[in-house]
Amino acid sequence: MSELPLVARAHRHAKRTAILASEGTFTYGDLLEASARVAACLLGGRGDLEEARVAFLVPPGFHHVAVQWGIWRAGGIAVPLAVSHPPPELEYVIHDAAAEIVVVHPEFAGAMSAARSPPNVRTVTSSEAMNTSPLSFLPDVAEGRRAMMVYTSGTTGKPKGVVTTHANIAAQVTSLVTAWEWRPDDWILLVLPLHHVHGIINVVTCALWAGARCEMLAKFDAEPVWSRIAARELTLFMAVPTIYGKLIGAWESAPPERRRAWSAGCASPPMRLMVSGSAALPVQRLERWREISGHVLLERYGMTEIGMALSNPLHGERRPGFVGTPLPGVEVRLVGETGQPVAPGTPGEIDVRGATVFLEYWQRPEATRDAFRDGWFRTGDVAVLDAGAYRILGRSSVDIIKTGGYKVSALEVEEVLRTHPAIAECAVVGVADPEWGERVCVAVEPRGEGGHEPELTLAALQSWARERLAPYKVPRALRSVTALPRNAIGKVTKHDVAKLFT
Repeated sequence: MSELPLVARAHRHAKRTAILASEGTFTYGDLLEASARVAACLLGGRGDLEEARVAFLVPPGFHHVAVQWGIWRAGGIAVPLAVSHPPPELEYVIHDAAAEIVVVHPEFAGAMSAARSPPNVRTVTSSEAMNTSPLSFLPDVAEGRRAMMVYTSGTTGKPKGVVTTHANIAAQVTSLVTAWEWRPDDWILLVLPLHHVHGIINVVTCALWAGARCEMLAKFDAEPVWSRIAARELTLFMAVPTIYGKLIGAWESAPPERRRAWSAGCASPPMRLMVSGSAALPVQRLERWREISGHVLLERYGMTEIGMALSNPLHGERRPGFVGTPLPGVEVRLVGETGQPVAPGTPGEIDVRGATVFLEYWQRPEATRDAFRDGWFRTGDVAVLDAGAYRILGRSSVDIIKTGGYKVSALEVEEVLRTHPAIAECAVVGVADPEWGERVCVAVEPRGEGGHEPELTLAALQSWARERLAPYKVPRALRSVTALPRNAIGKVTKHDVAKLFT
């Protein structure tokens, strides 16, 4: 019987520790056995699930990985559900994916019962699945078959199911394992949600592909994370900018002796790499993290549809604000509005091609067709190539503001505004304007503590900004908010920001 590459590799490391979680410590052999039991349960007498969609609502931990692997080994398509989502959003994914089976952890039985599944959907608990007697043989699953469906964040409409094959996943993982030199003695702490590729691919699947250890926390909490870093067992850490901001805040609030212990835990060895992604990393945050940890965060660029495409180097200079060069096996180009490649130094839309690129949007053939141009996936993100490295300017639909005949990068304006002493965080958007086409607007989280700082006014901000930005980049509207709207991985939702001004 042939096996999927990930499963075949696990047999080589059967006695090594694979998962450390609230349920305990588990080897690769434990994972192989548990996932075989899950596969037997899901098959329910069938020989092959034949790409049936299996949605699963399971918190981070051993059960989560065993269920996902069990779905793959049974020939199904894994559809991870977000444990943070309310019942209506769970219901939407289950219906849109036309799921045939739903696997739910007992902890989330209440949430799932509130989500109305179609009457023909079979529901099983993760405990029931993992206690099923295994089968002598499981189906042969070809690498070209559909493996996973991860839903987009829905920032440009209803969330779409992004379908990847086993071959796509293998290509995404081997690209990162090669570029970041994953090895069997690596040990990573998962602090990311497992319904996004950052957590699924970059952390868990890369670790298990390499024969490394993946430690999982039920949820992110800054102090326990710092405690694990201080224990000096971890070799890798990956997070989003919001998490790094919370870790910085906890460090700054801690007493001196704890600060010293936490910073010492970041030393290399053993900690060899710290990565930031899924949203733009403010340069100020990168610099502050370097002061605290001694690490220059490795910034990379990717999407649900393509996995990771660009990365700063593991060895060598990492330029703040840049996301590096194409990863192994990935082709990248920048094109203009007509699809023609642009010259270096000229902004263009990022197109990506290669084995890492997804197969399709589930049951959306027109959206799939429109997403490609001459075999290249159109990311919708705009970047510029500068001295051989890419710098992201923003998303063409929300981060490139066309005002008065100029194109303004919202991310560039945000970087400047974050240096204002009264601004803790900000989001810049373009809002329709009859005179300018779009006007530059900014929502800010004030830095003032205890109400002692004077309120930031638009006039004061404009006066300050004119000394640092071209006139057409200066904000024309300002809103102060307690917290900017964000999605599950901490990325600011620009469409919600824009609503503050309309």
